[in-house]
Amino acid sequence: MSADVVTRREAVGGATALRGRGTWRPTPYQLFGGLFWLVMTLAYWRIPLCCDAGQHAAVVERLRADLLHPRHPMADLPGAGSPYYSPYAVAQGAFARLTGLGGWAVVRLSGPVNLLVLLTGIGRFTRVLTPHRRAPVLCLAAMVLLWGTERAWWSGYLGLMSMTGDLGYPSTFAIGLAFWAWAFTARRAAGTGGPVRFVGPGGLASPWGYAALGALYGLILLVHPITSVAAVLGGVAFVAGGQRGWRPAVAVRWLLAGAVALLVGYAWPYFDVLALTGDRSVDAMHEQLYDGMPGHFWLALTGVPALWLRAGRSGTGEGRGAGPGWRDPLVLMFALECATVAYGWVSGHYTYGRILGLTLVPLQFALGVELARPGPWGPWRRLLGGVAAAGALTGFLTVQAGAVVPRSLDPVGFDQPPRWPTYDWAARYIRPGEPVIADGYYSVHLLAGYGPDLVAPAWPDPSLAEGERRRRLAAVRAYLAPDSTRAERAAVVRRYGARWLLLTRWRPVPEEATVVAWSRETGEVLARIGPGAKAGAGVRAAR
Repeated sequence: MSADVVTRREAVGGATALRGRGTWRPTPYQLFGGLFWLVMTLAYWRIPLCCDAGQHAAVVERLRADLLHPRHPMADLPGAGSPYYSPYAVAQGAFARLTGLGGWAVVRLSGPVNLLVLLTGIGRFTRVLTPHRRAPVLCLAAMVLLWGTERAWWSGYLGLMSMTGDLGYPSTFAIGLAFWAWAFTARRAAGTGGPVRFVGPGGLASPWGYAALGALYGLILLVHPITSVAAVLGGVAFVAGGQRGWRPAVAVRWLLAGAVALLVGYAWPYFDVLALTGDRSVDAMHEQLYDGMPGHFWLALTGVPALWLRAGRSGTGEGRGAGPGWRDPLVLMFALECATVAYGWVSGHYTYGRILGLTLVPLQFALGVELARPGPWGPWRRLLGGVAAAGALTGFLTVQAGAVVPRSLDPVGFDQPPRWPTYDWAARYIRPGEPVIADGYYSVHLLAGYGPDLVAPAWPDPSLAEGERRRRLAAVRAYLAPDSTRAERAAVVRRYGARWLLLTRWRPVPEEATVVAWSRETGEVLARIGPGAKAGAGVRAAR
């Protein structure tokens, strides 16, 4: 049965239900997806935000203060050219201004919204691969469980464990949009409009529809540039594998989609997204993505037999995404993404390794689609199903279980998501925009999310020259050096306008600083420096 027939029957059933001649029944994916959304939202909310969340909360804070001309996300500097100021972030900033919510609250509320975009995108994408109703459930299960037996915690990695930290990130929203873009691309490439109407008077089949599809890819480019690389590769795979008949008019429409995508990226006023292609400031920090790859991803290899079967078939005949043999879009997508990851390793442009999470999608979804196929289960499919079930159970028990099983209900002792401290105790004393010298790993990643600035930002950002950021890091190290003199420290304070110190418990407080508060959780000390600070305050009494 074709996907079009299934879709028409579903549409008729829905229409008659509205007229009272039928009863709406949720699909298996609607039931499972709704339950998954609820469980993962609660799992995301129960863990204190950590890691990159401080950067994203800081972005919201700067946009809440000035939506049109925000400062640098983490420093008392201009923010022009920062790629963090994407349409997604600007929408968050506008929401924060309207509601009065702070950056941390907005990032936390973004989690369930991003998850909804992701889940609906997965459902729509799976429908172009197969009409079978169980397939989206199996594909989602494979996507969140079949990773590896060592924890992989990166933005854009969508295992259960990493979801507890990155649901509120722009990368999750961009990946959800990528699934939608692939689904619409597959429909266009197959030349079947189906029941979908995107925008414009002619629907997605018209040139306006191709332009709208290009705008969607352009939005992904702006929201999370590295995810757009994987999104475009997937789109190319569906066009190359599914397009039927390359008439000149067809080629012109795809060129229109590409041109609109580039135009959307070019026209965004906050930063020049095209300039990021030559920026290598974050390559060094991404080199570790290539370390320990087998332990992070080996369970996803369960999908290799399913992908091989797709490549060996002359055409499955099910779904708009089916292609002949090696032209199957999932096969092409996997090959293109593996080549891009390999290029990142060979060239030293390690940032391309960020698409590793999406490189697993063809394996995971090919497996889900294969196991959802109807018909008797022969020995090979029973074996594949058994291996997939064993792999999913292994991934759940070794890495993923702690994401959804709280410690209080855990009889085994599963690894739990990281729990970082909060810094609202310090932020209540520091006014937004006041520069802080901090020496703790947690504090330099989280404090800016409350509104204060850092003398030395933790992350590279094109809006601040990397050489200047390194000079600031060197100045902070010189200030905190045990042999630094009071005059040397005063010079650093004057140069960068520092007003506060946030020091770990083993760092002595300079004699000219005034201790204001300290954390019972971490032992860190907040002290005032610069104009207005009283000399001679001691830390021992405060502690």
